[in-house]
Amino acid sequence: MPTADLVVTNARVRTLDPRRPYASAVAVHDGLIAAVGDRADVRDWHGTGTEVVDLAGAHLVPGLVDGHSHPVWGLDMATGLDLSEVADLDGLRAALATAEPTGGWITGHGLDHNVFGGRPVDRALIEDVLGGAPAFLRLYDGHSALVTGAALAAAGITGPRTFAQRSHLVTDADGRLTGHLVEHAAMDLVAAVTPRPSYEERRVRLVELLSAMAATGLTGAHVMDLGDLDLVASVARETVLPLRLRFAPWCMPGDDEAALDELVALQSRAGRHWRVGGVKLFMDGTVEGGTAWLEQPDCHGQGTEAFWPDPKAYSDAVRRLHRAGVRTATHAIGDAAVRHVLDTVEALGHGARLAHRVEHIESVPDDTPARFARLGVIASMQPPHTGYTRADRSDEWSVRLGGARASRAWRLRDLRDAGAFVALGSDWPIAHYDVRAVLATARAPRGAASARAGLTGLQALEGCTSHAAVAAGEAHIAGRVAPGFRADLTALGVDPVDAPADEIAEAPVRLTVTGGHIVHRGA
Repeated sequence: MPTADLVVTNARVRTLDPRRPYASAVAVHDGLIAAVGDRADVRDWHGTGTEVVDLAGAHLVPGLVDGHSHPVWGLDMATGLDLSEVADLDGLRAALATAEPTGGWITGHGLDHNVFGGRPVDRALIEDVLGGAPAFLRLYDGHSALVTGAALAAAGITGPRTFAQRSHLVTDADGRLTGHLVEHAAMDLVAAVTPRPSYEERRVRLVELLSAMAATGLTGAHVMDLGDLDLVASVARETVLPLRLRFAPWCMPGDDEAALDELVALQSRAGRHWRVGGVKLFMDGTVEGGTAWLEQPDCHGQGTEAFWPDPKAYSDAVRRLHRAGVRTATHAIGDAAVRHVLDTVEALGHGARLAHRVEHIESVPDDTPARFARLGVIASMQPPHTGYTRADRSDEWSVRLGGARASRAWRLRDLRDAGAFVALGSDWPIAHYDVRAVLATARAPRGAASARAGLTGLQALEGCTSHAAVAAGEAHIAGRVAPGFRADLTALGVDPVDAPADEIAEAPVRLTVTGGHIVHRGA
């Protein structure tokens, strides 16, 4: 009989395995769980090379997973000034006035739309404090940015452009470029000429970031972009990745059959603790940016168009990927966008159950939760996003949608009660990566979200474990503490199911284990 690499004892184990819901000890061998039970059940697994960890009564659960994150692409997104705490225009101007350029540029991220107080996002509001330096400031939604005239000039932009996707360079009534860039294709024009960290700097930052994520209890992330696979592969060869990363490269409007074939071929790429698995598509943008696809226009008359100029082309792409056995995840925030994705999956037939997912789902009509359950479409949602709204609905998101649609915000509980699978995540760097905050806000959503939207403690835990495993097509190997399953484990100082939400947000992380490797030890 082989011996264990790791034995965890004196734990309060919540397995999420219906055959044995609770235990006190776990043995790990060669990256997999070898035995689950009490001290007697793991005794024979002890050997001279076995590391034994006494958890002193800490609560052990399946490894927590972020169902929607950007840990590699985010290295570029979350650069420069952190503007997430800026509350108003005066605060933004003050932060920029004292900023030191890097490589001649001032960059920033996390800028809240609400900072502008309902004003149009315009470079004229900030240029006078920048001393002529080019600036690229990402808004928090990740789908828009504010840049200065100097930045536009550096990118050679002198007027509007036409894009294959729903993206644009905003102009005012006089045709002047305001510096507000909406959606990825527009932002990429300027991002391409901003300073970029060196390979070594990115490598160091990636390891530091993943280690910090593991310190919150994370053992994995569904990465909703392709990122820099060469960087990831290089790091994974040199050390153990603290998180298990599953990448979903993008399929964009205009991608032809050759591009789709390339996405299918990418599914074979993998290494230790990372792999490509699935494809990410976009059906719309964001409410605050006016690019969410809505069944009725927002208060500015925007939101009436899909991200794909031809929605049928989106459906054709999903159908081709489905036939190739590729799982898809579609960004869909507005009610029309969500409906189109569900219609597309329904047309695929019963064989599409639990093979496709929708990301975000911020406001949906009453008939929608039941459709998710009936069609077997996974809902992937990010509870921390509720923090960008306000309970009095004076925020940009709520104002644009209006009262009726804002009242249908983040229907986590309705989706679960309807029988749908709901995977939970942070969408870092849009919100902080701390998975404890994901668990806490899933139970106690903020801002415009109704208190009735909150999940139970068990449902929240499932959203970061067993339901995340279903969303990845890995329910047979992940999301439970059971023999033969991956040895991805998280130990917290409080019970993530029964403790109050505010205690979970601050819970001590005693141990994080990924693939049998201890990647974090708490005090």
